[in-house]
Amino acid sequence: MSKTYIPEGYHSELTLYETQNAIGVIHHAFEEHLGQTLNLKRVSAPLFVDPHTGLNDNLSGVERPVSFEIPATGTTAEVVHSLAKWKRMALYRYDFRPGKGLFTNMNAIRRDETLDNLHSIYVDQWDWERVITPEKRNVEELKFTVQGIVLAICDTLEVVKKKYPRITTELCREVTFITSQELEDKYPDLTPKERENAIVKEHKTVFIMQIGDKLRSGEPHDSRSPDYDDWQLNGDLLFYNAVLDNALEISSMGIRVDAAALDEQLRKAGCDNRRNLPYHRMLLEGKLPCTIGGGIGQSRLCMLLLGKAHIGEVQSSIWDQETIDTCKAAGVALL
Repeated sequence: MSKTYIPEGYHSELTLYETQNAIGVIHHAFEEHLGQTLNLKRVSAPLFVDPHTGLNDNLSGVERPVSFEIPATGTTAEVVHSLAKWKRMALYRYDFRPGKGLFTNMNAIRRDETLDNLHSIYVDQWDWERVITPEKRNVEELKFTVQGIVLAICDTLEVVKKKYPRITTELCREVTFITSQELEDKYPDLTPKERENAIVKEHKTVFIMQIGDKLRSGEPHDSRSPDYDDWQLNGDLLFYNAVLDNALEISSMGIRVDAAALDEQLRKAGCDNRRNLPYHRMLLEGKLPCTIGGGIGQSRLCMLLLGKAHIGEVQSSIWDQETIDTCKAAGVALL
């Protein structure tokens, strides 16, 4: 069932042709800003992986990956959910040194996704990862990196507005940092998503830290796989979306687990069966580098910067009939 909502009076500031061109402008400008800000080198990445390696992102643990048989190899492959774990392995294999990292275009299929203004079964994002020293596994490094990403996004917006002066999007460069527990304490009677909307309406650009572990209420703010982010050193980057009057998550990111954090989180999540997978064994044995990384939604960033009401205005996907009818009635063109 569709959850699509088009605000009354909404119209796109750009034509379809201009929109496609503007998407290209955003990709080019943001990749340049991101690479320079975080010292990242662009690399190639897989569309699918061998599930027996443990490299696929398990997300919250309930989403079903798209899989297919490969007759030539006699094996089965899974389309990636994200490249959270593949990137860390790549930094190890490519011998990247502290302070340097990589980014890549990631395309995924999330077959079980609920369709609405912000969600599609097709996911496209910039996946990035940077090597850090063990001494930089701290909140200060996390905040510093988040601020750099926000500045890269805001600088990209300026490039877009210079080319398309009709764009009226405004973003706040100052980031408000808050933990998920502080957020629950601030809005104890709201659901997690309602809390996000409330804090972002007040502060415009917000990074919610420490996502994955249970709060004092007994529930986590949101689900996180136990084997990539350290739940004490991660978070979600949210911007105020003026078109929909709500919070728009642009990035989920964090400092990655070390052996101690992985051991604890696998136990808490009831995922001890993963310990013998090749990736997890290397982590528990301390063979992989300390890293920080995340994903930055490409279509979501385009949606935010161009002032679009629906993610289907900036990406091609498949939609249910109710979404198609709702958008058609409102004059919204889906790509």
